Amino acid sequence: MSDPKVEYPGAETAAGPGEAPRCARRRPRRWPGRVVRWAVTAVLLAVLPFILLVRGGVFAYQQWGLGAWSSLAVSAAAAALLLAFYAWAASRRLGAGKRLRKFATRVAVLAAAAFVLYSLLVVAGGNVKSEEVRAEYLGLHPLLRMAVSVFVLADADAVITDAARTPEFYARAGLPSNESSLHFRQDDGFVHALDLRTLNRPEWRNLAAELAFRAMGFHTLRHVGTADHLHVSLR
Repeated sequence: MSDPKVEYPGAETAAGPGEAPRCARRRPRRWPGRVVRWAVTAVLLAVLPFILLVRGGVFAYQQWGLGAWSSLAVSAAAAALLLAFYAWAASRRLGAGKRLRKFATRVAVLAAAAFVLYSLLVVAGGNVKSEEVRAEYLGLHPLLRMAVSVFVLADADAVITDAARTPEFYARAGLPSNESSLHFRQDDGFVHALDLRTLNRPEWRNLAAELAFRAMGFHTLRHVGTADHLHVSLR
């Protein structure tokens, strides 16, 4: 005659002496996956405003036919609204009151506006080859200036070696003057190209720079003219 069995809730998870419960043994395995998901989510949330700001502006400029400032205004507004939503959602999740949520959203919008204004007007001295190139920065297309500022956040050692050029520049360098060069001022009054330094930099960083600007919607070309450099342009 077989022994009677008594079933009770949780019997399948019960463990013998010195043996950890099955549910406890499974939990550690889930943490690596959760950490990876959280990390990926955090990176995507952090990058998305910059994608809207630069890639969104390039899309509006090239696909919708908007002007330089109109394209930037559309993309900057979209990025600011996204940051405002982040601030509102975060403050609400933390249990903040209505006034604090409004304050947080306003701060987020002001932060976005400050970044755009700074990017349009300022380039650090360490990110340009010379004061002459620094003076040419304001002549670059606004979306190019945005892209440079965003890229410098990830690569603080990036250096602009050339921006605006003139026929005299090509004559001094012993090169034929290319009238279609996007380094010349275009019909909208802006220069649509710049060159980034590639010499004395790890090749993986040069490749990363090329991929980053392509991802932001710009045309890139690694070539040797007066020196090896990465040409970035907005068509």
